[in-house]
Amino acid sequence: MAIILGIDPGSRITGYGVIDCQGRQQRYLGSGCIRTSGDDLAPRLQQIFVGVSEIIRQYNPELFAIERVFMAKNADSALKLGQARGAAIVAATNAGLDVAEYSATQIKSAVVGTGRAQKAQVQHMIKQILKLPASPQADAADALAVAVCHYHTCQSLASMGGKASSRTYGRYK
Repeated sequence: MAIILGIDPGSRITGYGVIDCQGRQQRYLGSGCIRTSGDDLAPRLQQIFVGVSEIIRQYNPELFAIERVFMAKNADSALKLGQARGAAIVAATNAGLDVAEYSATQIKSAVVGTGRAQKAQVQHMIKQILKLPASPQADAADALAVAVCHYHTCQSLASMGGKASSRTYGRYK
């Protein structure tokens, strides 16, 4: 199938996970976190953009998926999260990648089987699914879960010939 880059956006820590999918096989290629520094948001957004752009150059993914923004109790945090997502999305579209987005519930359901799974459950299942020696850091595990969710959605679409329940944005040039 393809190399998939999953992103778990955050204005302080943006997780990334890369998997290679061939048929029903999912193979771990890499994961980690882009940790931003400083108090000003604009330079942190630039760090996210540059970091995601570098990951794209390093792994050359064919597919890109990102977690959707959800409205939390703190509107300011949700706005910053949305801006972090935007920086990652621009990096992807600049590289010519289509962007698929999934809700946290969709991602957890695809990986754990329930949309209300805890972070530790996601970490455990990612370790099992990708046959990793240890659980990845929480943000990296969440990003790997985004990639696995996208893989499962693509597999379902291929077998059903239908539409995804994710939103996919075409290439922007």
